[in-house]
Amino acid sequence: MGNRFVPAALHDVQPEEAGCMQGTRKGVLSMFMEWAKNDPMRIFWLAGLAGTGKTSIAVTLSRMLHNEPGVLLGGTFFCSRTANVPELTDARCIIPTLATVLAERSRTFAAALTESLNADSRATLKSVSVQLTALLQTPLASLASLGCPIVFIIDALDECSDDNEIKKLLQAISALKCDATVKFILTSRPETHISTSPISSLDFNSILKLHTIDTAEVTEDIRLYIIDAFSRQLLDEMWYTEPDVTALATRADGLFIFASTIISYILDTGSPGRRMARLQKVLSAINTEAATGPLDAMYDLVVTRAASVRKTDTEELDETKRVLACILTTRVPLSVRALAELLNCEATELRGSLRRLHSVVHVPDEYDQPGLRALHASFGDYLFERAADRVRISRTLGDDALARGCIQLMQKRLHFNISQSRSSYKSNRPSMRDSITFSLKYACMQWVYHIEKLSHTSMLDNEIYNSFRPRFLFWLEVMSVLGQVQRAAAMLIILIATVSHIFNCIRAGYSYRSCSLSRWSSLNSFVTLTHLWPRLKKQSSRARHTSTYRHCRLQPKTRWYTRHSLRCARVSFLSRRLVLIATVTGQF
Repeated sequence: MGNRFVPAALHDVQPEEAGCMQGTRKGVLSMFMEWAKNDPMRIFWLAGLAGTGKTSIAVTLSRMLHNEPGVLLGGTFFCSRTANVPELTDARCIIPTLATVLAERSRTFAAALTESLNADSRATLKSVSVQLTALLQTPLASLASLGCPIVFIIDALDECSDDNEIKKLLQAISALKCDATVKFILTSRPETHISTSPISSLDFNSILKLHTIDTAEVTEDIRLYIIDAFSRQLLDEMWYTEPDVTALATRADGLFIFASTIISYILDTGSPGRRMARLQKVLSAINTEAATGPLDAMYDLVVTRAASVRKTDTEELDETKRVLACILTTRVPLSVRALAELLNCEATELRGSLRRLHSVVHVPDEYDQPGLRALHASFGDYLFERAADRVRISRTLGDDALARGCIQLMQKRLHFNISQSRSSYKSNRPSMRDSITFSLKYACMQWVYHIEKLSHTSMLDNEIYNSFRPRFLFWLEVMSVLGQVQRAAAMLIILIATVSHIFNCIRAGYSYRSCSLSRWSSLNSFVTLTHLWPRLKKQSSRARHTSTYRHCRLQPKTRWYTRHSLRCARVSFLSRRLVLIATVTGQF
């Protein structure tokens, strides 16, 4: 399925603790298992507000169905915004991933899928409705005599980036006709584009809204969950009481994410006295006026405490907000060191500021280990939309900070032959990538996309022009080493459309797009722009219409015009200087 298959979306790579705790959610899980085996309805939509435990239920169901002999788990796809993996928010990756998983579990389906792809080899690149027909509906006919239901699970549909693609996907799933018994379990928040789709019809689908389940049942599950977590961290003396736990569970108001955030916040300190103080502080801070009230109050407490806010000094809070904005905005999960280099601060200082945010932000153990991310999507929603003015974050704050950080890092780190290649004649080697740090890789591959998100780029125009223009070829070299030539061309198109007066300094990049040689050797990014190199000196004549030229200086502000056709070119090194060797043909 090419790059449309997303291994990170499968249930068996989800963390062990991602599922429901043993002994909780019994009624809901039992209902789903009964539906999967016996109910004629083909779609079960599990709807719920943020933090009500939809993903935990989906993970646990996936594990149960995987081990259930009377059911074939066809495949799973767990969408996620907080993982900072773009493919996990791309609806066009869902069907190819499900089809790939089922093909691994059924040879019969795999053979039928191969036949379908032979008929339409580009099906994975087409619309979701075409994908569903070619990758699932047609090959599923081969499993008509299987004798057991085939269940697919798609979690957190609301976290996909394109609402229209989700609408089309839900319409296609609802219209699916197949001789095999195929069922879909779908989970999401009750967003408008989903709740108005065909899956919301009770005439044809089963629907469960988590926030409407009996409050007493959910509160008891949350109470058991809190007791289990607290009892595992019991110290020499008891620092909580049963009434405290009951009060927390009641005030959680059905939100499991509230309970997990409370647990992380309270257990983040070691002594019994401090834990008790935090517990009482949480109980006194909770406000249950709105559906998200308890969770928002908890988030507000964590963020303001992390910044050590004083009424007369908001500098530390502003810095905390900037760091959080970047974590919520990064296009791939960063390491602590990489984010520190992009923000131009010390890694130890950044880790120290993140220590108090462990209850809402996942911080990897190692400085160079990727994975900085929010623990739950509701944290980003709170900071961007519902937080108090002193805590609320502008959606462009992270993109602005990261765009500037990327530009400044490229200005500092990019230089000629960063890959340490000896000749353009030799192809790129995987080991060349070792010379490019994680932060520089991120800067080179993502900076344009952060600029694109900004509503006003004029503040960055001069910085981009002065910093990027002299390093344009060095950037192309890095993209070649990373195997991202086509991405570089797409980024140039976006940059020209976004930033004023940038066209002239990068117009040569379009020739780079069509140069297949630059995919194999990073130094070919210089060869492809030889029409900018002046005063080439004739060295020798190999044939009547062939001559070889050498030149040792790069002067991109001038141009070389010739009547001759460039037959081949390469660059090598001579006494620490770049040497261009170009062979041209024509009449002399």
